[in-house]
Amino acid sequence: MTTDLAGLVSVRYLVDDVGSALAFYTKHLGFTVRTDFTPAFADAVRGNLRLLLSGPASSAGRPMPDGTKPGPGGWNRIHLIVDDIAAEVSRLRDAGVRFRSDIVTGPGGQQIVLDDPSGNPVELFQPA
Repeated sequence: MTTDLAGLVSVRYLVDDVGSALAFYTKHLGFTVRTDFTPAFADAVRGNLRLLLSGPASSAGRPMPDGTKPGPGGWNRIHLIVDDIAAEVSRLRDAGVRFRSDIVTGPGGQQIVLDDPSGNPVELFQPA
């Protein structure tokens, strides 16, 4: 695992509950805890991806000058490569993970989008 921040690509997700999000990513998607400052913030690593999990108490969760509150959700997402998408989907469905769709097949491979506990999307992708 790379611990040098310069060697990692960082993506921030706003989450409702840092502990639940950290458990989700480590238990279901193969991330390893890097730091844990629950309830405000934690980060986890998978390969060269550093996922920053920022809760409402984190600096990233503070309202903007116009009062808008940052929150989870949307369609931008991290993209995780898997070897057997059908097996991964089956394993995750058995664990109660919520999917936004069924597996979609395109020219580059197969993909499916799931939600973390806060509603942030994660794409699983199996190349063709």
